[in-house]
Amino acid sequence: MKLIECPRDAMQGIHEFIPTELKAKYLNQLLSVGFDTLDFGSFVSPKAIPQMKDTAEVLSQLDLSQTATKLLAIVANQRGAEDACQFEEISYLGYPLSISETFQLRNTNKRISESMQLIEEMQSLCQKHHKTLVTYISMGFGNPYGDDYSREIVLDFAQKLVDLDVKIISLADTIGVSNPENIQFLFHTLIPAFPEVEFGAHLHSTPQTVDEKLTAAYEVGCRRFDAAFLGFGGCPMAKDELTGNMPMESIYHFLKTKDLALNIKETEFNNGFRMAQEVFGRYA
Repeated sequence: MKLIECPRDAMQGIHEFIPTELKAKYLNQLLSVGFDTLDFGSFVSPKAIPQMKDTAEVLSQLDLSQTATKLLAIVANQRGAEDACQFEEISYLGYPLSISETFQLRNTNKRISESMQLIEEMQSLCQKHHKTLVTYISMGFGNPYGDDYSREIVLDFAQKLVDLDVKIISLADTIGVSNPENIQFLFHTLIPAFPEVEFGAHLHSTPQTVDEKLTAAYEVGCRRFDAAFLGFGGCPMAKDELTGNMPMESIYHFLKTKDLALNIKETEFNNGFRMAQEVFGRYA
């Protein structure tokens, strides 16, 4: 079971700039919890996501000496990938590939065809620099733009990523339209079809639908979950303030009932939760 805490996703849409020192302090607390991965920042245009303009500076203030948690950075183009690859501390590069042409252009200023080419180039970069590429299939459960969507398209995208040797694919419910039925269908189909791939769930939801979505994904074998304390965040390019990230505290308490070895330090988890309340209570 892998829990991926996503403070980058939680912070990136907040308009008031969170001081670099406070970001680093919060991330250092999260590093002590025992999460598998910390989605900590992004190497993207500061004009597009001004909150993340200090990612390199934040990274320099992180204490990685006492943690097994790995760092993931989001990139949106070749330059961002090259920048991220300069840091040995970063284990994963994440790229958002959208089924929706409209959203791909809005999110990365690239068409889907250009993004597929970029993924191939980023794979080479990752292999050269001993990093792993994580690809998100955004709008993986539907989109509001009228672009073509079907389950078969999702499966086709997954096949194309597998053909590029992508080893981690996360299905992203960018606007909160997933439901138990389509969650179960996709994970139930993809996990046995591509056993060499680690499939994850990056689900956005309203508070009322968290448990049913978690249950659906878990029951068909999903063992990688993205979340953020308090459920803050969501994609600022999606322009939807009604849905946010899955709350990490909800996922953790759900999984505790499954008698799993989560490797989470309860005291540090609670300290992280309290600090999230302070940070987001002040700036969000």
